[in-house]
Amino acid sequence: MEWLVVILDFIGQQILNVPAYLIGIITAVGLIALRRNAGQVIGGGLKAALGFLILGAGANVVVASLGPLGELILAVTGAQGVIPTNEVITAIASEQYGATSAYVLVLGFLVMLVLARFTPLSYIFLTGHHMVFMALMLTVVLTVGFGEDLGWLVVLVGAVLLGVIMVVMPAFAQPWMKKITGDDSLAIGHFGTLGYIAAGAVGQATGRRSRSTEDITFPQGMKFLRDSMIATALSMVLIYEVFAIWGLIAIPEQAMELFGSADPGAFIMAAFAQALQFGVGVAVILYGVRTVLGELVPAFQGIAEKVVPGAKPALDIPIVFPFGANAVLIGFLASFAGGLVTLGIIAVWLNPVLGLALILPGMVPHFFTGGGAGVFGNSTGGRVGAAVGGFVNGVIITILPAVLLLVLGEFGFSNSTFGDADFGWFGTLIGVSLMGGTTLGVILCIVIAVVLVVAASIFQRKVVDGGWVPGAKRDALLAAQAAEAKAAADAEKAAKAESAKA
Repeated sequence: MEWLVVILDFIGQQILNVPAYLIGIITAVGLIALRRNAGQVIGGGLKAALGFLILGAGANVVVASLGPLGELILAVTGAQGVIPTNEVITAIASEQYGATSAYVLVLGFLVMLVLARFTPLSYIFLTGHHMVFMALMLTVVLTVGFGEDLGWLVVLVGAVLLGVIMVVMPAFAQPWMKKITGDDSLAIGHFGTLGYIAAGAVGQATGRRSRSTEDITFPQGMKFLRDSMIATALSMVLIYEVFAIWGLIAIPEQAMELFGSADPGAFIMAAFAQALQFGVGVAVILYGVRTVLGELVPAFQGIAEKVVPGAKPALDIPIVFPFGANAVLIGFLASFAGGLVTLGIIAVWLNPVLGLALILPGMVPHFFTGGGAGVFGNSTGGRVGAAVGGFVNGVIITILPAVLLLVLGEFGFSNSTFGDADFGWFGTLIGVSLMGGTTLGVILCIVIAVVLVVAASIFQRKVVDGGWVPGAKRDALLAAQAAEAKAAADAEKAAKAESAKA
């Protein structure tokens, strides 16, 4: 059976783990289902894959520019603790659990397709690296719970849980996605969904009269800030230079070493260059998203018609960034602030009382999940919603990894943990359910899967398909205010016209 393990590992790690390949294949299959000719199939598949590679290249630029800033912030503040990083804990765990997780990944993808075909949850999760992260986390938790001798049981239960979570979370987030994108053709396929839903909910509660972040008005001399790329770059220049100057004052030698600079002037300019690189990365991400959507969404109609009727692609979180470029920046900064505040609460209270680890705010997870939370919060609560939603996301992705670490700590991974919200609550829930032994653990895992599918199916039928619109009252209020303002302007214009005639 080693050949089967090799094949599954190849499929899981070399294809499903590469989102660009998966997107390209899905696009090609959709075009084939639409009876396009060979040239259109090849061209469409390649363009979709290239679009995702462009998106990934932009993400890499953002990550590379945020890395030194994160190290600088930790150095000048003296903070110590665990930085949740999905890639790090995956690399650690895959050495021991990689083969089993390959089975879980491939079979879980098939379970997802079955659920998408035969339940109301017609979502196809296409974020390959998050599939790998979730498959590995489930494999680790289940293997320790059931024992290595019951590897077949780990694979079966893990595949079911993976397939379930990949169709359930997009369904719960879909009302906000419909609000953000303006239609029902896209879904979110990212395991930070709890944070996005929370951001949308608190945005609706707090930003009832707040206008959209994208309607921010600038003075005449600052109209250039309406360009999101320029506004993002300048904001990051400010943040970088503040901490760069702080570093020169507090720890000059260590700070300059982080940027490979030999003198203060070069250090300041290195920080400036990194900030501009961040703006470049964001611009590349937005272009990549538009390229992917231009090919994938039309092609997905073929899959929806032939394979999974009504299916929607569930894509990575940057897919929403073009719908709220200002909200992304606001959400990112607010999420980081939420992480800092929560870190202080853990250090002062939760660590001494409950033994929770100190979770340091990583710039990368706060940018991507915080930015997404900002867009979700803005959709229901405008500028206030983007800020509060981002802050709440920052709290969530600091608390939940600390709780998950209590579970993973038993498995020998106490120096690392998964970072995004859904890993935290789902991993902890599964880990706790296994504490009563194998039989009870299997029963509870099945119950969790069934409850999630049933709840999500009801939510899909009653809420998503029922047409519920988050923040509808705010939309009506803002529309009424706009109508009143227009009427007043028209009346004033008419009065001036009458006065001119007189």
